[in-house]
Amino acid sequence: MSRRRILLRPAAERDLERQAQYIASSSGADAARRFYRAAEETCQLIAGRPGIGRPIPYRNPLLAETRMFRMKGFTSHLIFYRPIKNGIEIVRVIHGARDIESLFEP
Repeated sequence: MSRRRILLRPAAERDLERQAQYIASSSGADAARRFYRAAEETCQLIAGRPGIGRPIPYRNPLLAETRMFRMKGFTSHLIFYRPIKNGIEIVRVIHGARDIESLFEP
């Protein structure tokens, strides 16, 4: 089986960097490395089974087909993605305590 493609949008890259920095400052570098590893493993899982996440209905038509899945080991963090040909597009990686809907408004 070929490896599925994972496309990380710039906003998702920023989300991951900011969360890792916060985790490193509050819990140490090892925790930040675990966060990155968990993100990568969860994205690989999603890429292999794109229908695994919960569909999210948004008013913004640009977000059609967006799904959400909790990050393994960091279940407060939500990965928002869209299935694409041969993989997934990661749109955002957001802590569940944030006002998620406002982050996706046009």
